[in-house]
Amino acid sequence: MALEAATVPTPRQFVVTQLKLLPWALLVGAGSSGVLLGVSRLEELVHHLLWQHLPGWLGVDPDDRWWILAVLTVIGLAVGLTVRCVPGHAGPDPATEGLVAPPMPLYVLPGVLLATVLALGGGVSLGPENPITAVNIALAWWFGNRMLGSQDTRLWIGLGAAGTVGALFGTPVAAALILSEMLTSRAGLSLWDELLAPLAAGGAGALTTKLIAAPSLSLTVPAYRGFELVDLLSGTLVVLAAAGLAIAGAYAFPRLHRWFQSFPGPVWALTAGGLLLGALGAIGGQITLFKGLDQMKELVTGVSGFSNAQLLLYMLVKLAALVVAACCGFRGGRIFPAAFVGVALGCLAHGLVPGVPLGLAIGAGVLGTVVGVTRQGWLSLFMAVVVVGDLTLLPLLCVLVFPAWLLCVGSPPMLVVEQGAASAPAEAVAGS
Repeated sequence: MALEAATVPTPRQFVVTQLKLLPWALLVGAGSSGVLLGVSRLEELVHHLLWQHLPGWLGVDPDDRWWILAVLTVIGLAVGLTVRCVPGHAGPDPATEGLVAPPMPLYVLPGVLLATVLALGGGVSLGPENPITAVNIALAWWFGNRMLGSQDTRLWIGLGAAGTVGALFGTPVAAALILSEMLTSRAGLSLWDELLAPLAAGGAGALTTKLIAAPSLSLTVPAYRGFELVDLLSGTLVVLAAAGLAIAGAYAFPRLHRWFQSFPGPVWALTAGGLLLGALGAIGGQITLFKGLDQMKELVTGVSGFSNAQLLLYMLVKLAALVVAACCGFRGGRIFPAAFVGVALGCLAHGLVPGVPLGLAIGAGVLGTVVGVTRQGWLSLFMAVVVVGDLTLLPLLCVLVFPAWLLCVGSPPMLVVEQGAASAPAEAVAGS
């Protein structure tokens, strides 16, 4: 996307521009949080209806395998009909979209939101981050372009993405880290200058979410005992195993996507995907369903009660469910379920070798899986530290990202890149 000829702003011009932009950045951040919280509330209502109220009315056990299989299959059919019938087919193929993508037209958004609420509330193994970010980017771009007359697409994509990420993770730091991997500074501006407005949007999104919902991503794990040389070896083995799992899923991703694309249309593909997810859920149980945040906490809380075989099963089922859900057309993100896979692997490593600190094992597991799925180093480090909730592990995790990244070099991310579209998202954010 071509930009206007760059001019070097004077300090006064830069300050005036930022002051004019600040209220709109705060508005976008707060609005992004509102969209996230609204979708989360609707998702909870669907969840309670399908997994609590309806089984109670019918007198069935929601943990029964046949119920899990039936619910996921029906959800696949419902999402397929949504994608087939709504204007814009609920947006582009989600298997081809990363976390930050070019803005969609407004008429597509109701379908995206409906498909997202049905999928996440119904138990599909995806997170809310991708579709919510896409919706907020579209709204921010429309507001800036149509209401304020701003033609700076890069700016409004950055504000929408930052506001959403700040709301999702409870801090604008996550937004800054993610955008720092995508933005390039323009003439006369440092990268920090470019991040000021997105930081304001991310801060507003985070504060709004905290005021209303006060979410927490951190698990309750024993405090890290302190660094020992053996931790380098054990951490490296765990992070490489985690990255290797993610790479295996990423290699299977385009192949399975092609298979789902061979179906006559989205109704058939998503119904088949729901049936497969139901079968996987019947094998792994409810702990392997949904986005994985509450399930991660359940996993760690009861880690001593799970056998190593159970942890291995949960890990493999969740990885398979993530790949199937993202390939067949369900709307959702891959970060949270990937983190669940890493947590399960960390618990398994601790179970096999109790001398490996649980926090280290989980942090290395999350780091490896998120690197393998997203190829975003800063995001992966952030997720690992936030999930473990122990800053004393940060220096060691900064070292462990090195072998994980080297292993992933040359292998594809968990994304289908359509020919001729490989650089579209990057160009939309960074300009050219």
